[in-house]
Amino acid sequence: MTNASGTSDKASAGDPIPPKCSVIEVHVVELKQLFNSIDPSPFRNKDLDPKAEEFIVGWAKELPRDATLALVVDLDREAGLPDEAAVLREAIHEFFSQRAQAYGRRLRELFRVGRTSLVIGLAALASAIALGDFLAALMKGSRIGEIVRESLTIGGWVSMWRPLQIFLYDWWPIRSEARLSERLAAMPIRIRYTNATAPDAWRADWPAVSPRGERASSEAQPRTLNQAS
Repeated sequence: MTNASGTSDKASAGDPIPPKCSVIEVHVVELKQLFNSIDPSPFRNKDLDPKAEEFIVGWAKELPRDATLALVVDLDREAGLPDEAAVLREAIHEFFSQRAQAYGRRLRELFRVGRTSLVIGLAALASAIALGDFLAALMKGSRIGEIVRESLTIGGWVSMWRPLQIFLYDWWPIRSEARLSERLAAMPIRIRYTNATAPDAWRADWPAVSPRGERASSEAQPRTLNQAS
């Protein structure tokens, strides 16, 4: 019997993959390759390996923005603990959820800076225009007075560059990254086993424990991520 991801239930575990879903495929020898080996956090809060994150995010960016995302991990060993697919799902969802929250904080901080810059820019623009008009009136009929007024007016508008850049250009890429992270934090995740190693190979892998508060072994060495095409 096959599941929605097109693999047999015996050879895979985890969330069912919805039909017409855009699937991101990652090939690893061990699950621990997906995570940052120097991060001492418990498994559920551990960061993804930078290469794994770049690969998953890069693939997701190439897909349509309205596509339903899913992640399939091709694993070069047989199944280990019954709940390891749930452990992996919780860890990846937690990582991208934290990533989305970080982008949200960055966006709020950017808008705060934008509002402050806007107030400063408007004050500088108003002051420059008022000073320019005063000096032009003081030197009425003088060519120099006109030059000074135009120079101050240009300088005043230049002071508006930063808030205009924030509110016109800087915010939407961050919002786009936050939305992508939210989609990745909700995607179904499935492990597809290839049975390429000994039946007890999962004991040397990570996580080799239940997700309920246990720590992974600190002696495990990271390996290179094998990217699926």
